[in-house]
Amino acid sequence: MNRRNFIKSSGAIAALGAVAMDQAACTASGTRKPFCVTATDSNFEREPLIRPFGFKGGYMREIWQSAFMLQGESGIRKIGICTHNVLWSDAEVFAAHSPAAGDAIMFAISERGLQMIKGQTFESPIHMVDSIKDELWEYGKKITRNPNLRMTFVLNALVGVDNAAWLLWAAENGITKFDDLIPGAYRPALSHHHDKVASIPLMAYAIPVNEIVQAVDDGYFFMKIKIGQPGTQEEMLQKDMNRLSEIHQAIGNRTTTHSKTGKLPYYFDANGRYEKKETLLRLIDHAKKIGAFDQIAIIEEPFPEELEIDVSDIDLRLATDEAAHDDVYTTERIQMGYRAVALKAAAKTTSITMKMAKVAHEHNIPCFLADLTVNPILVEWNKNIASRLSPFPDLGTGLLETNGHQNYKNWEKMLTYKPSSGAPWAKTVQGVFNLDKDYYDRSGGIFDLSPHYEEWFKI
Repeated sequence: MNRRNFIKSSGAIAALGAVAMDQAACTASGTRKPFCVTATDSNFEREPLIRPFGFKGGYMREIWQSAFMLQGESGIRKIGICTHNVLWSDAEVFAAHSPAAGDAIMFAISERGLQMIKGQTFESPIHMVDSIKDELWEYGKKITRNPNLRMTFVLNALVGVDNAAWLLWAAENGITKFDDLIPGAYRPALSHHHDKVASIPLMAYAIPVNEIVQAVDDGYFFMKIKIGQPGTQEEMLQKDMNRLSEIHQAIGNRTTTHSKTGKLPYYFDANGRYEKKETLLRLIDHAKKIGAFDQIAIIEEPFPEELEIDVSDIDLRLATDEAAHDDVYTTERIQMGYRAVALKAAAKTTSITMKMAKVAHEHNIPCFLADLTVNPILVEWNKNIASRLSPFPDLGTGLLETNGHQNYKNWEKMLTYKPSSGAPWAKTVQGVFNLDKDYYDRSGGIFDLSPHYEEWFKI
């Protein structure tokens, strides 16, 4: 058995054991009853983008927002939202279909998930996701005709179903706060209450340097900058070195009170575009030559996941994102030398995210929340995780990427779908979200009803 299969097998056994212990704890304590799904429904709408959004060699022009209703035995109905991102979750599926067809396939997987859980009883949402995700993966491979379909595609499809399950489970158990919703096994990893969380904008390939400078002027101090630009590996490297030089020349001497050094940290995301370690090392050597090396806080997902390159000898904090499909894959990447994990509650489900956070915490690996260009409601689901993680090294706070305001044509209208959008803690101020007692009491508003989505499922 090779290392990957060993890790998967042992991790799967451990995961099943954890589920069993969670169920036993629920039964023994009597504090949380299972939930039964008696009825389901689904719908979606298409949101246009301001401009084509390019990465991984493709371009998105719209993003589907789907919603899923679950009804329990008590008659309580709850709605969970999902933002689709076919290009991020599986670039091969995106390339093989029209954009609308790719989204339709993801929606079909979500709908199949609803069929699987209808009439079933689950001890927790985590138990629900664990029970269906592998069978859904096989279903996804069939309808995409892709035997190598990434698990992340299936998890993206399950986000709304999972969130609806968390809300239904909470309602059935009289839970009204996110802190009380977290199962005991996962609380050590989600025990902080930050009063500030950094708000991270995204600077894609086409964003000019003067807009990056403007973002610094506006108070942003931790920005996600796309590298791994289109072209051959040599062309990509040259473009990335030029981009790094331009950025460092423009903002390298700017200061911030949020970092240990007082300088702006750099966060680069390659989306698996670097095919060899040697190519990445050449970029790192360039950073050293221009004096930017010490400011690089994160390089995210430099290599395609199938290459399984050990990175323990690279003297930078490399973060895993797409390759960390779940807690088992997260363990694998940590063993390969990755020293940070990009969590995506709005892309891989809240259930899987809690499991990933637990594994990272046990290995003393810092986490942060990366965006999926999600809608305003899902920003708050992400923020509920980001605000409770251990402080990120040398920054002392949580990190949350959110770039919807940069990309959605109708962002201001989408804000009206979120009942808590007017709250002070929902807005970025000088590069941070300021979180107070009201934020934690209201859990970012995720328990509030959204009239926009409720209208979709009126009887």
